Amino acid sequence: MKQALVTGGSGFIGAHLVSQLAQERRVCVLDVHPPVSAPEGIRYVRGSVLDRTAVHAALEGVDEVYHLAALSGMWMPNKADFQAVNYAGTQMVIEAARERGVTRFLHCSTGALLFGRSRRESVITEATATSLDEMPGAYTRSKLLAEQSALQAAAAGLPVVIASPTMPIGPHNGSLTPPNQMLLRFLAQRLQLYLDFTINLVDVRDVAAGLVLAMHRGQVGQRYILGGEDISLSKLLPLMGSISGRQALRIPIPGAVAQTAAVLMEFCADHVTHRLPEATLEAVRIAVRSKPMSIDKSRRELGYAPRPIEQALRDVIGTVGTPVSSAQIDVSSSPC
Repeated sequence: MKQALVTGGSGFIGAHLVSQLAQERRVCVLDVHPPVSAPEGIRYVRGSVLDRTAVHAALEGVDEVYHLAALSGMWMPNKADFQAVNYAGTQMVIEAARERGVTRFLHCSTGALLFGRSRRESVITEATATSLDEMPGAYTRSKLLAEQSALQAAAAGLPVVIASPTMPIGPHNGSLTPPNQMLLRFLAQRLQLYLDFTINLVDVRDVAAGLVLAMHRGQVGQRYILGGEDISLSKLLPLMGSISGRQALRIPIPGAVAQTAAVLMEFCADHVTHRLPEATLEAVRIAVRSKPMSIDKSRRELGYAPRPIEQALRDVIGTVGTPVSSAQIDVSSSPC
């Protein structure tokens, strides 16, 4: 039986991926936190992707590597942590995988890299090209550098495939990554001030299935968008209200106002609270630039078939009619 390594396997996407892989693979998880709930027989190595000893220990006997470990919250007290974990950590795992002779390597990137300053395309595809200068902040810069490292490794002979999830939501066991956090914050508010933009939501279980498909069917050196449904926030919020049974007053705000608010929130987080702010300038810039995203290539080449997004929304919201309070939302961390 083949063995797969999942870096960041205790995080949101990682936990769902591990559950799927464990049905037909021996699985090792490398993460700084142990899995909250994992299938029986999972091998766990505690450590960071910056720890060479831990990385090599996790790679023992491994055939396939799913590299998911990353800082994904778009805010950290020390912005250099993004560069260290997302970029240098990726380089560390790639080099170790090359030394170990793994047969396949999947790098989990992000669809956020595809939103440049001024794209002419009406729909974003895998062919959309952006540069480091176009990245809206420290998180996306670090992820683009990591993706470039993965592509360079593929060109040098390592069998690397890249997957780019959009905004995964769904069952989370308390692992509230930015998309789930955003939805729950809105649900907790009776007055919803929002920047209207196009958001591509996807069920996290479909992302996990797509990662497996990309590993086995994807072409080396190619990128695959793992998305779901494009929906505007102005349509999503009423849908969430209908599912939850909670009413709210919804008021759209201009992009300039959203960016100013984000700057103030981020300044307060950096210098006063030292906790993840409700909005960051990088996230607002991504929202302003967002466009519909095509998953045609993933459907065609991988057989990727995401389900309708409503069930994932129900899983995030919980039982219909059950109130969600702000106290239930932990914004102090953003697991991978």
